[in-house]
Amino acid sequence: MTEPSSSNAAESISRPPVCIIVLGMAGSGKTTFVQRLLTYLRSIQQSVYAINLDPAVHHVPYPTNIDIRDTVKFKEVMKQYGFGPNGAIMTSLNFFASQFNKVVDLIHKNSSKVSYVVLDTPGQIEVFTWSASGTIISESLGSAFPTIVIYVMDTPRSHNPVTFMSNMLYACSVLYRMQLPFLVVLNKTDIIDCGFAIEWMRDFEAFQDALAGSRSTDGPAELEVDSGSGNSGTSPYMTSLINSMSLVLDEFYNELRCCGVSSITGEGMDKLLQEINLATNEYHEVYVPMLCKRRSSRKAAKGEQDGTKTSHQCSAECSHADSEVTTAKLATGPLGPGRPKRSKNTRHMLVDMAGDNDEVEDDAMVELDGLEQRDSSESDELEDVIDALPGPTLCPSMDFSFRSELCF
Repeated sequence: MTEPSSSNAAESISRPPVCIIVLGMAGSGKTTFVQRLLTYLRSIQQSVYAINLDPAVHHVPYPTNIDIRDTVKFKEVMKQYGFGPNGAIMTSLNFFASQFNKVVDLIHKNSSKVSYVVLDTPGQIEVFTWSASGTIISESLGSAFPTIVIYVMDTPRSHNPVTFMSNMLYACSVLYRMQLPFLVVLNKTDIIDCGFAIEWMRDFEAFQDALAGSRSTDGPAELEVDSGSGNSGTSPYMTSLINSMSLVLDEFYNELRCCGVSSITGEGMDKLLQEINLATNEYHEVYVPMLCKRRSSRKAAKGEQDGTKTSHQCSAECSHADSEVTTAKLATGPLGPGRPKRSKNTRHMLVDMAGDNDEVEDDAMVELDGLEQRDSSESDELEDVIDALPGPTLCPSMDFSFRSELCF
């Protein structure tokens, strides 16, 4: 393994750090992959900044600069809000995302010291497929730094064509949702070679042959067809569905970057770094112009809205003036703001990044992802929140400094 020269290292530090968001299904080996990636980058003299976004993990096998567990207490979220593990993980991410601008500021502060920022995420992939907090995190990073997404697949489990297709549908959903440069990592190649998966993505007929010869035990026994039909053990419905989806995703595969990696032995890390560099170039060539176009269109839309507003000067005889006075009195009277004033009785077991009270009925952050009924106006304001990211006021007792000086 060749080490880069000092001039190349200095040049890489002068650039903004590349943010790598690591996603994947539960059990795919994301945390072990992140550990191997951090070790590899440090071995080639690349400084890294590690962020753990999994609030429920018991042990992180690598030193972190920012750890969500230092800010949000996962078990206290379960107790105080009455959620199960999945709901508590999503709520914890909501709390953390409400102040993610602080994380962006910390990365900016250390941008001259690091080359890569690696984010390890929870196995609840729905956080990043439809959750508002996942959108805030990905778009906040994508608008400030070169950002790519690595989707980790469990290669041994994907040896079944049906499981492989399910995994690729998730990957397609994440790519469509996040719209960032995307890289599929076929993990655990020390157990089984990933050549079959790459062949299935590149050759439609090879996948069809594998599907025809597979035996699926996912469906009810009464749906299975006879062994002489050619699709032994696979229901006709499942065969037709997988065939249709493979045709739809065939074009998706053509633009998809993928490589095989063993997080245990480190095999394939050189190839992975090459793919990361190509994805970073794609960010500059494709995503940055798209981001600039999106921002200009938003500014133009806001300018049109401001231009259509007409100012109204009320006179003493104007009935509109009376209505404004009445509204002002109601706002300051006993029927004033509909939201009750938050209590000052702070409980520090859970660091609530949305305010100073952890009561469920007083905390709007619980409703962010539809865990309770949410206001329809929240989705309209999401894009403005991502652009500005002002965030609510921080609790006086909260320490959001993290451990930003470690691991350099």
